[in-house]
Amino acid sequence: MRNVFKLVLLSILGSVNAVNADEAAVRQAMTKIIPTVKIDSIKPSEVKGLFEVIVGVNIYYVSENGKYLLAGQLIDVATSKDLTKERLNSARILAINSLGESKMVIYKPKISKYTVSIFTDIDCGYCRKLHSEIDQYLAEGITIRYMFFPRAGKGSESYDKAVSVWCSADRNAALTAAKKDQSLPTKTCDNPIDEHMKLVNDFGLNGTPTIVSENGSLYPGYLPPKQLFATLEQEKLTK
Repeated sequence: MRNVFKLVLLSILGSVNAVNADEAAVRQAMTKIIPTVKIDSIKPSEVKGLFEVIVGVNIYYVSENGKYLLAGQLIDVATSKDLTKERLNSARILAINSLGESKMVIYKPKISKYTVSIFTDIDCGYCRKLHSEIDQYLAEGITIRYMFFPRAGKGSESYDKAVSVWCSADRNAALTAAKKDQSLPTKTCDNPIDEHMKLVNDFGLNGTPTIVSENGSLYPGYLPPKQLFATLEQEKLTK
């Protein structure tokens, strides 16, 4: 019995050492391609011989010997499930939650059924249309968490407006006024706008509004209140 236990233990240790060696090869390969890479996790993927490497909100697949790197979608043919999309969604939610609600402008209904995070530009027409219907979203039980994406970039008028909104005593009221094109007192203070824009860059966003659901799915563009609610309901059914 002791010999059997010893053989099992040696087999397990051998497997662990092999995985560690493979991970080292994968890490070395990633560092060679992207010297400044910050790897969040390395683990075996669903495909034998491929490791899944998560870098922020990006996913790569690297062969166990570190010779080959794939960047693309991994599909389970049997179920038609996009495995990469699921992992990307999880990475987005982790990134947003790491930012934290204290760095967002939030509009909450009395009873919240769903929460969405929206990247918004104060001067974007469809962003203004969406915000003009904020009471209808709240009536549907949807919590709106805003982050800023001034598309004209840092130092632009839209960026400065976002800073002024954040630095206002009542951010919600200031954002509503700004969306109505009302002038705000110019203010500066410590703010999370650059952190918002880093998420924009990490997520590869290029338009506003962009809606992120609770499961990390992206919905580019404006969705009317009832349509957004129906979309979120459908998401829940297909989990």
